[in-house]
Amino acid sequence: MEGRTLTRKKPCLRGLLTLSMMAMALNAPNVPGRGFDKLADKALLAMQQRAVELKVKGVAVVACSEGDNVKSWSSKMLVVGNLTTGPSQNDPAGANLLAIAYNKAAEMAATLKPSGSAGRPPMKGELGWQGGVMAKGRTGLLIAAFSGGPSADDVKISQAGLAVLAGTL
Repeated sequence: MEGRTLTRKKPCLRGLLTLSMMAMALNAPNVPGRGFDKLADKALLAMQQRAVELKVKGVAVVACSEGDNVKSWSSKMLVVGNLTTGPSQNDPAGANLLAIAYNKAAEMAATLKPSGSAGRPPMKGELGWQGGVMAKGRTGLLIAAFSGGPSADDVKISQAGLAVLAGTL
């Protein structure tokens, strides 16, 4: 080593480009948890548009979870007209539509089936109501749920959101 001097290498353009590409990959929308917010906004907008078409007010929820079982998820919600409903003849206590939408999502997380179709009696904490749909995407499980209208309409609204998620995730 005698006669040699150590010099510091200067950063090169290729190294900087590699770092930039890695940063972009970490923010890619097809990675659950990273870039999910923008895709979730698109899915929620699709659900909102479908709800308006069907003249339904309520709450939309979308979620994604990596892998084949739900251990954690990223989720987002949107109020489409009403967060809650007041007391009525059919429902004297009124309803928290956000709680119902997340209940549908929670049931799907446990059963890996659309809400209300588990093939078993609802567990404590579940309502067993239809209106949530799910699918296996390229990166994990995709969930969309709506609460506010008749079950058949809630399913149609949820399918609009799931279609957006499934197109990317």
